Amino acid sequence: MTLSLHQRAVVADTHNDLLMAVSARPPEMWASFFRERWLPQLLDGGVNLQVLPVFIDDQYRPEGALRQTLRMIECAHVLAEGSPDHVSLCLDAAAIDRALDDGKIALVLAMESMPGLDESVELISTVHRLGVRVASIAHFGRTPLADGSGEDATGSGLTSHGVAALREMERLGVVFDVSHLGASGVAHVLELTTRPLIATHSSARALRDHHRNLTDDQLRGVAATGGVICVNFFAPFLAEEPANMTLDRLLDHIEHIVSVAGIDHVGLGPDFIREVMDDLTPPCCEDLQPRGVDTKASIPGLEGPAGLPMVTEGLLGRGWPDKDVMQVIGGNVHRFFGETLA
Repeated sequence: MTLSLHQRAVVADTHNDLLMAVSARPPEMWASFFRERWLPQLLDGGVNLQVLPVFIDDQYRPEGALRQTLRMIECAHVLAEGSPDHVSLCLDAAAIDRALDDGKIALVLAMESMPGLDESVELISTVHRLGVRVASIAHFGRTPLADGSGEDATGSGLTSHGVAALREMERLGVVFDVSHLGASGVAHVLELTTRPLIATHSSARALRDHHRNLTDDQLRGVAATGGVICVNFFAPFLAEEPANMTLDRLLDHIEHIVSVAGIDHVGLGPDFIREVMDDLTPPCCEDLQPRGVDTKASIPGLEGPAGLPMVTEGLLGRGWPDKDVMQVIGGNVHRFFGETLA
């Protein structure tokens, strides 16, 4: 029954950094590495809609950030062109629906914190032309647009360039992502936004007091815009003690966010850090271990997308109705993109 429901549902993942792993290879290997390493996992996990963020590591900043941004965007196009029977890079809601109807994985290109663009807000139009449809404006630290959640103590909102970036994204139809944004920045965006927001990979601060998680007020605020909060699976954001980094704890976060934001406003944003970092482990690549983050910590069985049926099984095991499960594992995100990328 669980597998059948998972197969019938639209399964959406709003944050998988696989572009980091694929683009770390030589360009001539991009398509084949994706086909051999990542496509089987997406298929095993039943993923139908995959958001691909462009995230730029510190060693490329500031001088090489724009070049690496363009390189990763090109990588997304190349891997899609290299697997035309299985995936399609989608620019609007109609393209997503065509991909799903054709039995393909719909890929949506995103940017995480916009390094390389910085205060050059006019370049948002450039990356939009190249296919970017979702974007955030900060990561853990400070950018010319806003402070990330690691800088919450500053109490700062968006800069003037950040406000201009929000307005430009609204004009173009690029979905604004509040994940990683500092608390005051989230409040500022909620005050200013005229379109639905997304949190592509954020969990519940009420259950784990970590700056990367959203408070109940923030959850309600995003939902009030018509947006979606997509729950992060990264174990240290779910629990403080390793013994509590379990599937049950993840399900607790999902249920809490549903109780606060409503069943129509919750999705999945797994952020499979361990699986990506395994692909970036030296000697293949430069050591990219983020400071203060144990990238090897993960929920057993949910190290990568192949484990996604576990979430469906877990929710059904807690007595959830089929309809509610199908909404959270992808139906809400599919509807959200249908409304915002129309």
